[in-house]
Amino acid sequence: MSDDDWEPDPAWDDPSADGSPGWPSVDDLDPVSIVVGSLVAIAGVLLFLQPSVRVLTLFGRRVPTFVASAGVLSLGFAVGTPVYLRRGYRLRGIAHGIGAVGFGSLFFAAGFGSLALLWLGLAVVLGGVLFLVSETRNL
Repeated sequence: MSDDDWEPDPAWDDPSADGSPGWPSVDDLDPVSIVVGSLVAIAGVLLFLQPSVRVLTLFGRRVPTFVASAGVLSLGFAVGTPVYLRRGYRLRGIAHGIGAVGFGSLFFAAGFGSLALLWLGLAVVLGGVLFLVSETRNL
């Protein structure tokens, strides 16, 4: 079936939109979302590599790959928090803030060997998940 044979769905498609469907133009891309998405993707790649690359050397210190992954993920969320809040995306900003604090606590817990930070990070992440699930009723 080609794009010309496709009937528009009024619930999902915008029949008044110009241009052909497909990739967005460069003007449609949001640089902040690209940065946040890239940092989250790097964190995912680090986590994926963890079974074969156990330790990385960062700034002269040996860091387990899963710890570096949590740090990069926290950085990505921290970049997104103020930007999305300033743009008026309240839920998206709060979700990024919860992720930044939770995964940042897990990152520092591994770095400092603190059991209290580990429990704090887990509590924040799990509390954030429950908060987001409860907020889906308002969408």
